[in-house]
Amino acid sequence: MALKIEVLAKNMEVTERINDYVTKKVSKLDRFLGDIEEVKIELANIKSARSAVDRQVAQITVRGRRGELLRTEERSEDIYAAFDTALEKMQRQIERLKGKRQRGRGDGRSAAEVVEPPLKKPAKVPASPIMRRKTFNLPPMNEAEALEQMKMLGHDNFFIFNNAETKSINVLYRRRDGTYGLIEPMID
Repeated sequence: MALKIEVLAKNMEVTERINDYVTKKVSKLDRFLGDIEEVKIELANIKSARSAVDRQVAQITVRGRRGELLRTEERSEDIYAAFDTALEKMQRQIERLKGKRQRGRGDGRSAAEVVEPPLKKPAKVPASPIMRRKTFNLPPMNEAEALEQMKMLGHDNFFIFNNAETKSINVLYRRRDGTYGLIEPMID
């Protein structure tokens, strides 16, 4: 099955040269992780950036067939440099994901017991009105995979997932003391 690659641009035009460069390099990600389903590359020119070094932004999002979602973003004064750095980061994330898959825990402990508490308390976020809505797929995964996805995406507060064991939607969240909690809703 061919890798689906989507290149998007914001405040800039994606020339054929940029598109070929990006597509050629991203197609090699399949060597690192064989079950990549889709790769989305977002290139942007942020005119309001304070520094010229931060104006060109490249974001790469990889979606795997098992529901993995990996994302990197890099900024530079050159779009090619930003993309290359983001791609290197993505390759490291994929290698880390593959390593976690191969090692696995398998000792029967819950996800909350395995995670080390953070050194400092997370800052409180003020409540705000709904500014944006998102939709996404919820492939089935167990608690350990959900915790791994939460960390890889950089979601510090919570992660919603489809629990493969209970066949219900669960919410994994970080508690104030740095441990993790799991919300398992019951419908009457």
